[in-house]
Order: sequence, then C-alpha cells, then structure tokens
Amino acid sequence: MQRKIRVLVGKPGLDGHDRGAKVVAAALRDAGMEVIYTGLHQTPEQIVDAAVQEDVDVVALSVLSGAHMTLFPEVQRLMAGRGIADKLLTGGGIIPPDDMQALLDRGIGRLFGPGSSTVDIVEYIRGWYAERYGADALPPLPPPAPRPEPMVTAAEHAHHRPRPAAKAPARKPAKPARRTAAAAKPARKPAKKAAKKAAKPARRPAKKAAKKSAKKTARKRARR
Repeated sequence: MQRKIRVLVGKPGLDGHDRGAKVVAAALRDAGMEVIYTGLHQTPEQIVDAAVQEDVDVVALSVLSGAHMTLFPEVQRLMAGRGIADKLLTGGGIIPPDDMQALLDRGIGRLFGPGSSTVDIVEYIRGWYAERYGADALPPLPPPAPRPEPMVTAAEHAHHRPRPAAKAPARKPAKPARRTAAAAKPARKPAKKAAKKAAKPARRPAKKAAKKSAKKTARKRARR
C-alpha cells in the first residue's frame, strides 16, 4: 500500500538559524512527502514527543551549533526509549567528516553538510523507505509544479518597456583659430630701425678722420 513518507524536521538546542531547515523541508514537500517542522529551540525530548505523536517515518535534525556529537546520540537514545528506534534518524549541519563517520558508526543515518543538494537528500530518504517497506510501497514522485505566469499590468509593462535612445545634442561648428598677434602683424619696428641705420651716414668715423688730419697739420706747423 502506497502512502506519503512522513518526515519530522527539528531544530534542537540554541541554534537560531533555520533557513537551511526550511529549504530542505520545502524540497521534501515538493517531492511528495508530508513534512512537520518543529520550529526553533526544541529540546531532544520535545522532538521525540512530536515524532511519536505524528507517527513519522523519518526524524531529520538540523544542527549548526556544533553540538551534533551530543544532540544526535541523545535523540537516538530517546527514540529507542519510546519504541521508535526503527525510524530513520538523519540530518545535517556544519559537521566535520570525521564526526559524520563517528555518528554513522553509532547507527545514525547519513548526514549532509553545507552545500548538499536537496535532490540527494530526497533520493536518500526514498531509498531508505523502499529498502524498509519495499519498492511497491514507495509513492511516485509528483510532477514538477509549473511556474505561474507573471502578472504584469499595462502600467508596469509600459514602465519596463525599453525607452528610445536620447538624441545627442547638435554640436556647434568649431570657431576658426584666432591668429596670434605675432603672426597677424608684421614686425615693423626692426625694419624701421634697419632703414634708419641705412639712411644715416656714418658720422662718427668722419669726425675722427677730421680730428686726426687737424692734429697732423698742427704738428707740421709746429715743426716749422
């Protein structure tokens, strides 16, 4: 007889982070299982009591506080005391590989660390259930839920519509480069000075020559 697999997801201890537990619970629910989530800050006694009351097949613990070597054995001991030791005790959290192996040697099921795939968790639980109750008792996986079409109003559609590219402003034609004062005006002053020098006779050399000739004539007269 096929029936849904019932799973209890518990958060024992003072660990206040349950995002991973909720992700796993949602994945198990999407795989056709009935999931009971106990909430945060549960004691091992409360988790085992809920497992007995709900008549679950699997008890899955999420431990991120580092107390996995204490909480898993305690829950296992309480399950044996309440007569449900034949149920699967599994879970996950921040657990080193050596501790996973040590808990596995104590009879606790497979444990999953950070980054584990929810597909692997679903396959492990379904495999354990088929091995215990037979393949005929294993319910088929439900088809994947279709994604709902997004509801977009006309205003939102218009808001997200790509806008036409804005036209670049017309550039003004570049102004011609102004001529520098030196290039625009010819150098008149040097030319004027050169013309004046060329026009004026050389006066100083003539005066000197006249003085020399006057001195010579004076000397000659003195000698006579």
